[in-house]
Amino acid sequence: MPMQSPPPQALSTVAPSSPENPWPQPHRIANDSARTPAQPQVAPSSPENPWSVAFVSGKIQGWIERLGAVWVEGQVLQYSKRPGAGMQFLTLRDLNQQASLDVSVFTSVIEASGVQIEPGARILIYAKPNFYAANGRLSLRAMEIRAVGIGELLAQIERLKNLLAAEGLFNDALKKQLPFLPAVIGLITGRNSDALHDVLKNSRLRWPEVQFEIREVAVQGPSAVPEVMRALAELDLLTHVEVIVIARGGGSFEDLLPFYDEGLVRAIFKTRTPVVSAIGHERDNPLIDYVADLRASTPTDAAKRIVPDAGELRSEIKEARQSLARNITNLLERHQYQLDELRSRPVLANPVTMIDNRVSELQYQRDKLRHLVAAKVAQADGAIGSLAAQVRALSPLATMQRGFAIVQRADGAIVNSYTEAPAGTTILVRLADGSLVAKVVGATPPK
Repeated sequence: MPMQSPPPQALSTVAPSSPENPWPQPHRIANDSARTPAQPQVAPSSPENPWSVAFVSGKIQGWIERLGAVWVEGQVLQYSKRPGAGMQFLTLRDLNQQASLDVSVFTSVIEASGVQIEPGARILIYAKPNFYAANGRLSLRAMEIRAVGIGELLAQIERLKNLLAAEGLFNDALKKQLPFLPAVIGLITGRNSDALHDVLKNSRLRWPEVQFEIREVAVQGPSAVPEVMRALAELDLLTHVEVIVIARGGGSFEDLLPFYDEGLVRAIFKTRTPVVSAIGHERDNPLIDYVADLRASTPTDAAKRIVPDAGELRSEIKEARQSLARNITNLLERHQYQLDELRSRPVLANPVTMIDNRVSELQYQRDKLRHLVAAKVAQADGAIGSLAAQVRALSPLATMQRGFAIVQRADGAIVNSYTEAPAGTTILVRLADGSLVAKVVGATPPK
């Protein structure tokens, strides 16, 4: 039966640790003198009254022992099995790699747990802090060990994924554009791994001139995350590296756990160089896939998506040149046909014809205009003659030509009555062909 975890002693207000709620990192011990058991009064330390090392170690040991047994979750960093030994020793690291503690455990406890203890494994331990006063070393004495289930790991990963997404680390708008033809590719992969050979082989088959800055690191186990992060930082500082590929072949879910690490995800997000994730197979989706600027389903796929195929480009260029030549030929033929059509038209075959036609038309219009003008002149001449005849018929001159005359006094007034020209009046008699000056010698009244 698993041991029941007693409530922790003298802790700050933190939920008690349990298999369901292990403490992922150390918690502050509350400075609560009310919970401190009665101890002998000791004079405060001073330059004149210093405490001995043994005394200080004893006080530290007393405080640590007050913590009691707790459930702790972590990742096995180091473990070397000691065959035949009753006690085994391992190092447990915090999941965010901020701290680590030595753990001692009886071999019988490990055997009873049925858990496979190996570097990189995530486990739960029920342990009591132990401070060895002789050398000031702090460790944990494990009394029970449990494996962290896949279901719990998936739930933790999903919570972390939602947290990072809420912070905007997976925002597509923030992803960097990959270069069309990178001259130098940074490659982070396992030592002498298939992924390394796949990326190199397929990249150079597609574009032989491509160069690589390679960093071979651990891609599983407790040292994978710090090594990958260190290589990522190194490559990101190299200005000639245009894109970074993190590649690893397939493996179990546990083998790929380093690529779900929060610290690694945040490190990729902060890089200035575009990052390509090529982890596992098509079905694998570690968290770095979401933050990477490009996700490739496999290392081979990464090579195909980063480096263009020289053969395909040559073929495309050849096809483009042939298509361009056909289009130019068709265009020239079409324009030549249009030119031939234009040249075959009469106006271009014999341009003088157009001028002759216009000359004939101008002559016709000129003759027509002359005829119209002559007709208008004749019509106007007839009208003038008619008007002249009317004027002549109505003119006094016509009357005078029949023997009549116009009599005027010297002042120019016309004499209309004999009373207007008494005897002795000088008058002017206007005839048809001249005038007479006379003087009236007498007048005869009308009969």
